[in-house]
Amino acid sequence: MSNTKEIRSQISSISNTQKITSAMEKVAASKMRKTQERMAKGRPYRNRMIEVIGHLANGQPEYRPTYMVERDPLSIAIIVVTSDKGLCGGLNTNLLRAVINFAKEESSLGRKISYSLIGTKARSFFRSYGGNIISATEKLGDDPSIEQLVGSMKILLSSFSEEKLDRVYLASNRFENTMTQVPEVKQLLPLSRVEELEETHIWDYIYEPDDSRGLLDGLMERYIEALVYQAVVENIACEQAAKMIAMKNATDNAGEIIEELQLVYNNVRQAAITQEISEIVAGADAL
Repeated sequence: MSNTKEIRSQISSISNTQKITSAMEKVAASKMRKTQERMAKGRPYRNRMIEVIGHLANGQPEYRPTYMVERDPLSIAIIVVTSDKGLCGGLNTNLLRAVINFAKEESSLGRKISYSLIGTKARSFFRSYGGNIISATEKLGDDPSIEQLVGSMKILLSSFSEEKLDRVYLASNRFENTMTQVPEVKQLLPLSRVEELEETHIWDYIYEPDDSRGLLDGLMERYIEALVYQAVVENIACEQAAKMIAMKNATDNAGEIIEELQLVYNNVRQAAITQEISEIVAGADAL
């Protein structure tokens, strides 16, 4: 009977774990929907910002904005966006692997690599892996604000303006759908997208006071911050989607284990009953 007690205890323990993973799956699904809404709200602001920057840049073709200056990339920085918490499958592992592979390729070309970290998992990884860390931000929560990122971005933008950095890359997970999150490393600085805007009629704004170049650089700073913020929000959506899938798989696996244990329990219980009946029959025959 001790065997059946052990099996019942295992079934009870796994059943309790299954309830927890099922609840976590539902919580992640709810948070994912809310984060997707924040993603959708941020896109119009980002798109409108790049339109205004494009108009300003096209109105002053003789001026090369600070954040569009191309230089020989001797020193680069990689902004690494990860989650603060785990239990989200291979989301962070896949991204960090892509970052390390990219960094090794750049390092083989003789370029100095620095990192700006966003998320507890990135900080924990590079604490053991090593590397030149120029800034770190963590514990942003499920509803981050752009103000939480301004400090790290200020360091990067100042370093780029002062030519201490020649290029800045942004590494984060792109949200394709609930089942698919793609790690990617893309160039953030110098900006190039504004060059793609072609206007048939070049027009400009009226500035008061006349500081159009300072305004253009200032708008580009806000746009770069918006790009990083959007990447952080999208990464949170990826985190919740990956966590939802991981918890669903855990719940399903727990159900399968419970079914297997239930069969074992039934077999052990049946064997015990059969043995007891045999002992009773043998005792009766002896009498």
